[in-house]
Amino acid sequence: MAEWTVRKASLWQDAVRLLLLLDAAVEPIDGDAAAPAGAVGVVHTQVRLQKLDFWVRNPDYLANELLNDYEADPESPGLVDEAERILALQEPDLRRFPMLRHRFGAFEQLDNAMSVLVEKGLARKRHRIGGARILQHDYYLQDQGRVTAASLVTEAPALVWYVERTRTVVNLVNGVGGTRIKERQYLQRDYADTPIGSYIPAITEHVRARLIALRQASATEAGLTEVAR
Repeated sequence: MAEWTVRKASLWQDAVRLLLLLDAAVEPIDGDAAAPAGAVGVVHTQVRLQKLDFWVRNPDYLANELLNDYEADPESPGLVDEAERILALQEPDLRRFPMLRHRFGAFEQLDNAMSVLVEKGLARKRHRIGGARILQHDYYLQDQGRVTAASLVTEAPALVWYVERTRTVVNLVNGVGGTRIKERQYLQRDYADTPIGSYIPAITEHVRARLIALRQASATEAGLTEVAR
């Protein structure tokens, strides 16, 4: 993908998306001594936040993962329907903001967007130090951040999409750490084979073909079941 074709978000878009993602993804503080006053939840590790953000920014990869979960457990409700909805609404074209492939997978610097949230008292970032280096970044949603996230959606109903998609992403890997999410994303060949420093390409047509094949297989199975009765 040539760099001049890449669609990039504004700082405001990045900050709003990050706020809504934090609102969906934070876990309870549970006696975290490092939590700042007023924090209502935390996302542990930059890896986890980056990987969740990748699926929000790349709906075709999210749809692909929904199909993966369906194939692993065909009894799971709604997975194929949700993947089909993502494609039918053209989300991979309209909502996609590509990310670069770095050494440890999809990555984009979060500091600028995070600084907007910090400045307005909506979120905080804390470092866990070990010796002379940073071991972990933790991202805290403040009470005012939760209130602002709700008010933003009320004032701009178009942002409901981000609420829905961030929840879909979080539910996909509920309770799974950042490293395991990273490993899961590397199972997608187009993602893993992207050269370091290049934008991770779209896989929309691949996902569309998978969806058609699954729908056809389901229809065939239903037809055979009816004949057998």
